[in-house]
Amino acid sequence: MKILIGTPIHRGGAFALDKFLANQEKIHQQTPSCELVFAACELDYIPELKSLVSQYRLRARVIPYEVIKPDWAKSRFWNIACGREALRQYFSARTEYGSLLFLDADMTFDTAVVEIMERELTGYDTVFCGYRLRDGGTGLAGAGCLIMTRQILQKIKFRCYEFKNGCAISEDNTLEVDLYRAGARIKKGFFLSIDHYINTDEAKHIEPQHVSLYRRITTNPLFRYCLNRLGILIHVNLSWRLFVIMGKLTRNR
Repeated sequence: MKILIGTPIHRGGAFALDKFLANQEKIHQQTPSCELVFAACELDYIPELKSLVSQYRLRARVIPYEVIKPDWAKSRFWNIACGREALRQYFSARTEYGSLLFLDADMTFDTAVVEIMERELTGYDTVFCGYRLRDGGTGLAGAGCLIMTRQILQKIKFRCYEFKNGCAISEDNTLEVDLYRAGARIKKGFFLSIDHYINTDEAKHIEPQHVSLYRRITTNPLFRYCLNRLGILIHVNLSWRLFVIMGKLTRNR
């Protein structure tokens, strides 16, 4: 089971990094063949990050990347998109691993995450594992726990949009558009336990669970493609608006 774990990171979002690394140590003990790669855009943070990583028993490295965006752009999505793209390029050009597992540094995972996600990937090109968001809702289209095969990674690039009206479309929403265009076989579900940290000590927890009919409809690849594609065309983040509306309706029941 040879797999690369990719994690974009920046100093401001590393408030739970000690928990992430301790969790990674357990994951690597369970799956010794995996390797962890951080992508960092803050050059002065890289030595500090390497020093911290060296305290854990990990096969790990840190790669630098540049955030390329319009001069007027303000969204943090550019940092994330460029970080994921740097990891995709590193995976494709510098390794021979069969799949790339994105795990975000503000989360901790079931220590069998590699085995679970590899198993779910069988017969598919991409698998999204859902997790609880910081506002308490749950998402099934985020890239915080996402595995992709080498074949599909050669057909896409991570990117985002930001428009001068202030609207921004994240790299995971854009990814859904590109995956559908590439004919990818996509699977989504809640496959493992995940803690998503709000701050240094507090986290939102989720366990594996059934995907409701509503979620199966609203996360259907064709539905998501149409929703995100329309949002890009009219410069409105329709995915986020739908999430907010449905969250309010659920709370008011």
